Amino acid sequence: MSKPRPPKSVRIKQQFVAVAKLKLLVKHPELVEFHDSNSKEPELLLELKSLKNTVPIPQHWCQKKRYLNGRKEREPYRLPDFIEATGVSQLRQAYLEREEEMKLKQKMREKIRPKNVGCIDYQILYDAFFKNQKKGSMTVFGDIYYDGKDENQYYGTPFKLSSKLRSALGISDNDTPPWAEAIRKYGPPPSYREIIPLLYQNKTQIQ
Repeated sequence: MSKPRPPKSVRIKQQFVAVAKLKLLVKHPELVEFHDSNSKEPELLLELKSLKNTVPIPQHWCQKKRYLNGRKEREPYRLPDFIEATGVSQLRQAYLEREEEMKLKQKMREKIRPKNVGCIDYQILYDAFFKNQKKGSMTVFGDIYYDGKDENQYYGTPFKLSSKLRSALGISDNDTPPWAEAIRKYGPPPSYREIIPLLYQNKTQIQ
């Protein structure tokens, strides 16, 4: 008599490797994630993840919430300063107020034969986009955009310690930070490669 067939949930678990066992099989166990054991070839997947210059997969692929669904709670979009200086927002507001006072027949006539009323001077637009335009912050290689990244902006100066941070670390104004030796040995972090030389608040230079 043949043995009874195990349930489907048990058969699915038997096909995949446990996370603890998978960490023992690979060279880089720190890269193992919970969902890696569900893949068809977990060892090959972790080998690809451990390669140099490999961009990680965005974490939102396994989330139940839709991507960028939390943008409803954010503040409305604000125009950059160089575009706001052209007065285009006031021009748009005046057009919307004038459109509310117009009747339906006038709106249809305006769509067919629009009037060029309230156009911005060409020189103002030229100065805004070719002289006063500011470049936005670009994402470096390997850095992936995630929901809420725009809100996590750093307004301080890299490698300059405030008095509160020094008191929290228990170091005086003349002492070097604890990570200074690691920067001397391994170099600056990848995000701050261009900041050379590195100056701390106590004018200590790391070379």
